[in-house]
Amino acid sequence: MAAGGELTKNDVAWEKLFDRYRILEQVKTKGLCEITATQINEYREARLMTKFDHHINLPKLFKENGLAILPISRGSYAISHFDAYRGFEVSSSFEIVSASLPEHISSVTVDDITSEALALNCAYASGIIADFLEDEELLPTVSGRMSSDIFSYRIRNTNSCQPMELSATNSQVEIDGGYEGIRQLAIVEAKSFLSEDFLVRQLYYPYRLWSSRVTKQVTPVFLVYSNRIYQLYEYKFVSRDDYNSLVLVKHKHYSLEPVSITLDDILSIMRSVQLIPEPDLPFPQADSLERVINLCELLGQGDMTKEDVSLNYAFDPRQSDYYANAGRYLGLIAKPGSGNDGVYSLTSEGRNLLRLGYRDRQLLMVHCILRHRAFNEVLRLHLSYGKMPSRDDVVAVMKTCNLFGLEAESTFDRRASTIISWTNWVLSLRR
Repeated sequence: MAAGGELTKNDVAWEKLFDRYRILEQVKTKGLCEITATQINEYREARLMTKFDHHINLPKLFKENGLAILPISRGSYAISHFDAYRGFEVSSSFEIVSASLPEHISSVTVDDITSEALALNCAYASGIIADFLEDEELLPTVSGRMSSDIFSYRIRNTNSCQPMELSATNSQVEIDGGYEGIRQLAIVEAKSFLSEDFLVRQLYYPYRLWSSRVTKQVTPVFLVYSNRIYQLYEYKFVSRDDYNSLVLVKHKHYSLEPVSITLDDILSIMRSVQLIPEPDLPFPQADSLERVINLCELLGQGDMTKEDVSLNYAFDPRQSDYYANAGRYLGLIAKPGSGNDGVYSLTSEGRNLLRLGYRDRQLLMVHCILRHRAFNEVLRLHLSYGKMPSRDDVVAVMKTCNLFGLEAESTFDRRASTIISWTNWVLSLRR
């Protein structure tokens, strides 16, 4: 259930569908439940009810019962205990490879990359895709919506040791970018927001379609562009007929602009920043600053409600609150008004953040963090000790900073993880 107990529109509609079509009973007795777009449309548009690119987007009943949904034809879907999602591997290093757009390109700049399509175009034009795939002969070819043709495959059942057999018959496939070289056809799925996992179908269905049409290698690639950094993941399906057989081949980061930040840059901010009184706001409980920045990027495209964020991006309603409140604490996101259905928007400082290049943007984030005494003092302790202070030391600092709403010892201990994570992020910026 969402934060505060509210249900999304998808939750409500799926509860009615589960009841009317006895979906749980069908899954238990038949192994899966088939449902059509026509049936789904009776309660809400199927397009909105079936697009769950990340596990966190799944409706409440799906999560509670370990279910996922996959298309099996142009207008029908299968619901079962499918192992449909794959977590992104966490990189042990964060080396950023430099790239640049050709000098003769004047119709787009790094500041203009506000969509997945533009991110792909710039990744190709700058040579990022060629460098990543180690192929200088790549040219853009296939993209857009197309039909899957007909194929069968195995997928892991999370409730059984035995895999399930599924067939796809002319299911819709969408490819963000296809790039063909001498030895391979790369199929790219592009996102402009961060997530912990992805729906394997986004890579597997295009892979199956094109591996039956070309004789050369088909290379699935996931591209994420956020905070002005490209992340590219190359995968391989070890067994063509096995949905869950993908393995990560490599993962790299790229930037189209300078990323150099020194310890002196950070120290200068730490020493010169003017500390501000603690705001009467919940102390942050969002460990990932990258996701705070990413939420600002999404709001830069227009104001959104909590449900807009949770339905379209990799946030559930509770996380939307956590990260929005972290943005409010840093002065980047405005408080939702009581009469506008909780619409999130950027402050002037948040809008300014998005106008900055990578280096200045990160340094502004450091400024927003270190003007809060608790973070500033923990960073000073870290630099003094040569390592992160103990959690007890962090809590001791917090107790001297008049933090709003923190009273219970257990709450101090939990919120200390945010200070530790954000301090580590500040120091990780050094290049």
